[in-house]
Amino acid sequence: MRAWPSPYLLLVLANIFWAGNWVVGRAVRGDIPPLALSFWRWTIALVFILPLARPHLRRDWKTLAAGWRWLALFGLLGTATYNALAYVGLQYTTATNGLLLNSFVPVAIVALGWAFMGKRLRPLELLGIFTSLLGVVAIVARGDPRTLTLLEFNVGDAWIMASVLAWAIYTLLLPHRPNVHPFSFLAGITVFGLFELLPAYGWEMASGRTMSLDWTTLATIAYTGFFAAFLGFVFWNRGVAEVGPAKAGLYYHLLPVFGIALSVLFLSEQPKAYHAIGVILIFAGIWLNGRKPR
Repeated sequence: MRAWPSPYLLLVLANIFWAGNWVVGRAVRGDIPPLALSFWRWTIALVFILPLARPHLRRDWKTLAAGWRWLALFGLLGTATYNALAYVGLQYTTATNGLLLNSFVPVAIVALGWAFMGKRLRPLELLGIFTSLLGVVAIVARGDPRTLTLLEFNVGDAWIMASVLAWAIYTLLLPHRPNVHPFSFLAGITVFGLFELLPAYGWEMASGRTMSLDWTTLATIAYTGFFAAFLGFVFWNRGVAEVGPAKAGLYYHLLPVFGIALSVLFLSEQPKAYHAIGVILIFAGIWLNGRKPR
């Protein structure tokens, strides 16, 4: 375990991979149906997970079997539900709307933790969350608060909010996961998630929505499977284990920041002054949240 880098670096890298996932999820909405993208994404991820998990699965098998109900719940929330709902939402709403709504994950984590788990946060941590959220709003509003009134909610936004709820619950429950190696845990929830996703994927195919196979769709599935699903979840799970759900959830504010960087790189969009303001506020919030009491 000493070979792991900083948990904060792992959380940052996970969000970079996930930012790309939002971009490609919106870009290929006409070529890959949402449930197909989610199913094959996790199938690809499982191919990479199993060789690493195999030696640990032999030792952890009894613990995994005893905690199968937790694995089924984590698989449903983190594997089968979260990304599938997000991909469905991106069929109808913009990536900007999706990223804005997704940035409410830390708020959802705090609210659910307070409502159902009796968790409390220090005033400095609450200030950090609020500061980071202001940075997100500055970016998605393009520096003009009136822009927010133009973001009309539609069915896609509702799907995104459902995915936010699923991920917040997943993150809060991570401390209750079976005491096994991270790769054993990831393999277990991936297998359960694929089985739980399979009926919905079968319904999608039966309804006539099929995937067109070309280099673009294959590259998309490869990216979402290896980087967003495999490395993203490994890094995220490790980061949450180190710093806790509340602090880890704050790093979700980095998603729109990295989304802008990807837009500049691949879409030739030029950053504005409000982008810099948003980035400064987001990192200020992370710094405040990470401050330890004397």
